Amino acid sequence: MNIYDVAEKAGVSIATVSRVLNSSEHISEKTRRRVLEVMESSGYTPNAFARGLGLNSMRMIGVMCTDITDAYYSKAVGQIENLFRKKNYDTVLCCTGNDFENKKKYLLYLINKKVDSVILIGSAFNEKDNSYIKEAAKQIPIIIINGYVNAPNVYCFVCDEKKAMEDNVKLLLRAGYDKILYLYNTATYSGLQKLEGYKRGYTKENTDKRLIVKTDKDISAVKSAVKRLYNSGTEFNAVLTSEDAIAAAAIKAAEELKISVPIIGFNNSNITEYTTPTITSVDNMIDRLCDMAVNCLESLENNKSVPSKTVISGRIVERESFKSPL
Repeated sequence: MNIYDVAEKAGVSIATVSRVLNSSEHISEKTRRRVLEVMESSGYTPNAFARGLGLNSMRMIGVMCTDITDAYYSKAVGQIENLFRKKNYDTVLCCTGNDFENKKKYLLYLINKKVDSVILIGSAFNEKDNSYIKEAAKQIPIIIINGYVNAPNVYCFVCDEKKAMEDNVKLLLRAGYDKILYLYNTATYSGLQKLEGYKRGYTKENTDKRLIVKTDKDISAVKSAVKRLYNSGTEFNAVLTSEDAIAAAAIKAAEELKISVPIIGFNNSNITEYTTPTITSVDNMIDRLCDMAVNCLESLENNKSVPSKTVISGRIVERESFKSPL
């Protein structure tokens, strides 16, 4: 039982429950009694977080990502910090790396810091064992941007990356490119969604498994993977990638191989403008996802209903590396 359960059973906002806990005068006796009855019947024990909600005494948000040097994560962190600052929240950033134990440790650290909520950026927090996220959600709202965990008090905001990647494949096929190399680097929730979208665009039966290549995203690994495939005699006439950094490395590989093929990235990060040619990329609407995540917490504070999963569409942003025929 947590403050959100008490608020729901009593039919009030969490801010109202907090005012009851702090013996505020700005609340009716009838409402006070109803909230106290729910707490007594459920055996609810309030903590500092519950007492601080709605009283402007905490105003702190935890943010977790795996790698702040990644262009996608840094853009999301900057957007979240800016949005919360405008709402008079402080943010505490934890960069966990990909170590599972670190993720658990930092989430526990943020809860002990009595943050109002924790925002997890990306799908690297979707391990099969996500019980630590579900456990944390029993105490505070957990908000996930472009990842998914199915649990009470967890709110996920995702781009439909499967559909976006499927649309990329179909776009290239319509343009006459029928041997599409797919380069990806993770098997996270996001990575698997994109991979499934690639296969759906082709239809699974027609997918040449040799054209699906997993690689690290650093430039030397991508270049080696592309060159190895090319030198093996496996034909490809277009390249799709799971993120822009891989697309940038693929452009470099194509240049060194002296071949010209369309290349499409994913995330629409700043990297897309730094290459020659500039990179056509899928915009997975990170700015909008961040807006929705911030507004989610505000809605919860006002006892408004928020769906556990919200899905939005991406869009392709055409630049020089591929332009669809008119």
